[in-house]
Amino acid sequence: MRTKLIALIVLLFMGSTILNAQKSKGFDLKSPNNNIAVHVEVGGKILWSVQHKGQQVIAPSAISMNLGNEEIIGDFAKIASTKAEKVDQVIAAINYKKLNIPDQYNQLTFNFKNDYSVIFRAYNDGVAYRFVTRKKGEILVKSEEANFNFTADHKAFIPYMWDYRDGKIFNTSFEALYRETNISKFSVDSLAFLPLLVDVGNNKKAVILEADLEDYPGMFLHNNRTNQGFLGIYAPYPLENEQVARNFIPTKRANYIAKTSGTRNFPWRAIVISEQDKELLNNDMVQKLASPSRLTDITWIKPGAVAWDWWNNWNITNVDFKAGINTKTYKYYIDFAAANKIGNIVMDEGWSVKNDLLKIVPEINLEEIVGYAKQKGVDVILWATWLDITRQMDKVFPLYSKMGIKGFKIDFIDRDDQIAIASCYEIAKNAAANHLLVDYHGISKPTGLQRTYPNVVGYEGVKGLENYKWAVEDQPRYAVSIPFIRMIAGPMDYTPGAMRNAIKANYHPVNAAPMSQGTRCQQLAMYVVYEAPIQILADSPTMYMKEQESTDFIVKIPFTFDETVALDGKVGEFAAIARKKGDSWFVGTMTNWTPRDLTLDFSFLGAGTYQATIFKDGVNADREATDYKKEVIKISSADKLNIHMAPGGGWVARIEKIK
Repeated sequence: MRTKLIALIVLLFMGSTILNAQKSKGFDLKSPNNNIAVHVEVGGKILWSVQHKGQQVIAPSAISMNLGNEEIIGDFAKIASTKAEKVDQVIAAINYKKLNIPDQYNQLTFNFKNDYSVIFRAYNDGVAYRFVTRKKGEILVKSEEANFNFTADHKAFIPYMWDYRDGKIFNTSFEALYRETNISKFSVDSLAFLPLLVDVGNNKKAVILEADLEDYPGMFLHNNRTNQGFLGIYAPYPLENEQVARNFIPTKRANYIAKTSGTRNFPWRAIVISEQDKELLNNDMVQKLASPSRLTDITWIKPGAVAWDWWNNWNITNVDFKAGINTKTYKYYIDFAAANKIGNIVMDEGWSVKNDLLKIVPEINLEEIVGYAKQKGVDVILWATWLDITRQMDKVFPLYSKMGIKGFKIDFIDRDDQIAIASCYEIAKNAAANHLLVDYHGISKPTGLQRTYPNVVGYEGVKGLENYKWAVEDQPRYAVSIPFIRMIAGPMDYTPGAMRNAIKANYHPVNAAPMSQGTRCQQLAMYVVYEAPIQILADSPTMYMKEQESTDFIVKIPFTFDETVALDGKVGEFAAIARKKGDSWFVGTMTNWTPRDLTLDFSFLGAGTYQATIFKDGVNADREATDYKKEVIKISSADKLNIHMAPGGGWVARIEKIK
């Protein structure tokens, strides 16, 4: 496998060099603010390159698509016409981090002979391109050439999928820490999944993304052998599959990556560029590139907080029944949720018979649980595997929607080939028809599906808190890397909320009574920093009741916002974000294992005086991570506040206008 992969990459690179020798024409496109310039060469190859304020970010990079039958669109391209456009509009966001998203870009469309186009867009914060075909019938896409050539052997934050030698090629949970290494050190036997960040120098960062990924495989990246760039790699089309535990694993794949309509838009390939790291904390590129909502009525979509059972292992105490997957336990979770104004509970794995969502285990009376929850003003979300949903969706969705279930947490997709991606759209569509929410777990990063089908309110695609039931890796550094990288793609179901908190020296994995690395205040700050319309409270009702002050603070944080302001940050080091809901603001800051002092500028506040309820690391939080101090102060837009965070620490505030 390793030899074949290297040979493929070398062949593509050599082919690009030969074709580049053909006579070409150059075209230029600039962003609305003129800071970003895209140059496109059309000849033997289509080459794109990008400059930011005169600094080369992307060196000439070849793009093409091999449709088989000796047709490679993009090679020896013949221009039929071009069209330049300027767009300045506003997108009304749904279940997102702001009410409205400015959507400003300049666009250049190349219409080529042989019935295809390539569209380039230049935004103030990045660049995107996509192929469009207008061919009759069905086409096979044998391969796609997408290069991202940089100007030097830059440092990158690389999330690797499972090792090639593992035998599980293109099957992964999309959960990995970032390997911070130069591009030339890219692991030969691995692929990276998106988003991927590159430090291009002069404090600038470039993040590689894709968007509007529908009925097409997701893009992985590999070193393209220039030692300065990446090449897109895609899962071949699955021909045969088999069930392995809870997964559906392809056992035979085709010699093409997609079988699709000949008339269609292909996914956007995008680069986000920042001058300051903090800009990455508030980026909407994927949302802007996604297809608009296909739902006319969204009034029934209600995001909110969720009490979860699995992470805390159903561990509740001081009750007169055996806790576990049974009706009494879930009624207890419902009572806890109702008492704390938590709108939802999740019933995770175990409520149904294995491989049959229509059969409920004897210990569970689902109708009784749902009825009890409705009386208490709480909704129920059910966990299911992707395999079971795909087999039984047509019966399961209408049945449980009628019963009063709010939605499904769908897990163990663990692939993003064309079949898996198309299935996620189909599930979202069918769920919406039954007024059901969808929270995807065991899945790749979001690429805009949450805009197209706003009932998709959750996405994992992140190495979340669940991993620290068994993992020993550096959680705090990862925790302050993902807001700059993974979160650009969209909502991120990290599932925070641990009440057992540990400093580095005291942390150890405990599956049944898990803890977090870092302080209590870092866990609280995650509810502000991390975007998640459906936000999990991962710990047990028993722990939250013991820590009622922390619980009261969490449940008063909204999970969709009117406005977001990136205050400060450095990828892998710290992050500081402010979010507004109505007249109130919520501010969260987090640091890695390095203790940190920051000065927060509150000029984002409007006129008037505000009351801030603050949770900050206690003076002994570097020794005992649960130590925190709560204080209430007056604050205004004229104020600057010095804050201190302990190792693995955080600081969080709810700021309410005094009327």
